[in-house]
Amino acid sequence: MTKAFVFPGQGAQSIGMGKALADAYPAAKAVFDEVDEALGEKLSTLIWEGAQDNLTLTRNAQPALMATSLAAMRALEAEGFAVTDAAYVAGHSLGEYSALAAAGALSISDTARLLRTRGQAMQEAVPVGVGAMAALLGLDFETAKAVAEEAAQGEVCQAANDNDPSQVVVSGHLGAVERALVIAKEKGAKRAMLLPVSAPFHCALMEPAARVMSEALNAVQINVPSVPLVANVRAEAVSDPALIRALLVEQVTGSVRWRESVGFMGAQGVDVIWEIGAGKALSGMIRRIEREITCSAVGTPEDIAKLER
Repeated sequence: MTKAFVFPGQGAQSIGMGKALADAYPAAKAVFDEVDEALGEKLSTLIWEGAQDNLTLTRNAQPALMATSLAAMRALEAEGFAVTDAAYVAGHSLGEYSALAAAGALSISDTARLLRTRGQAMQEAVPVGVGAMAALLGLDFETAKAVAEEAAQGEVCQAANDNDPSQVVVSGHLGAVERALVIAKEKGAKRAMLLPVSAPFHCALMEPAARVMSEALNAVQINVPSVPLVANVRAEAVSDPALIRALLVEQVTGSVRWRESVGFMGAQGVDVIWEIGAGKALSGMIRRIEREITCSAVGTPEDIAKLER
C-alpha cells in the first residue's frame, strides 16, 4: 500500500469544520490557537460560530481551510499516523500551502499569514464584477482549453483548473467567460455554468497578486519537505525550497493541473489517498481520474477511527 495525503482548496469551507477535532484532540485545538495568534484575531470563532458568507470571503476561507487541514493532520499524528507514512503530499490551489505545512516545509504561523495575504491579494487584484470563473462539464482538457482560447477575443480567458477528465474550470474577464459558456455548449459540454466566486483565480488577471506573493514568500523560511510535494503547476514531485517558492508564485496565475497530478501519483504506485481536512471534493475528483485508487476523507474523529493502519 502506497499512500498520498492531499489537502482541499477553496469551496470546501463550512461553519463548524474542525470543531470536533479540536474538542477531541488538544494538538488539533493548538493549531487553531496558533492560527488565531498568527493573524491577531479569533478566526476559530468565525470558523465554528460565524456566518457562512463571512467564512467564504477569500481572505478568511484560505487560512481557515489550512487550519482545519492541519488540525486533522495533528489528530492523525496523535493516533500514531505520520505525514511520512505518505509517499507524496499535494493540495488543490491553497491546499498546496496546507500540504507544505503538514510536511514541515512551512510553519503553521507563516502559512496562516501567507494565506491571509494571498486571499487579500487575489481579492484585490481584480475589481468585483470584472472577472469570473465557470465550470465546463463533459469536455476534456484540450477541448476546454480551445474553448477558452476562442472565447478570449482580446480579453483574458484561460483554463484555470484541470480538475478531472470531465471537469475543467475557465477563468478570466466576465465577458470572455460568458462567451466560453456558449462555445462550450456548442462543443458538446453537458453543463457550463458560472461559479459563485469573487475573483477570477489562476489566470493572467491575478498578476498583481503574484507580485504580492513573490514578496511575501521571499520573507519566509521554506524547508525541504519531509515528503515530496506534487506541485500544482508542474504535476510532478518537487522538494527543493527555492523551486517550491517559485512555483507558489507561478501558481497564482497558472493552471491547477490536478488531473495530471493525481495521474502522476498513480503512475508512481500510489493506491491509497487520504483527503485531509474539510469536505470530500478531491476524493470525488480522484475517483474519476484513477479508479484503482482508494480514497478516504479525513476531517472528523469518526473518519480517523475508520482508517486502516
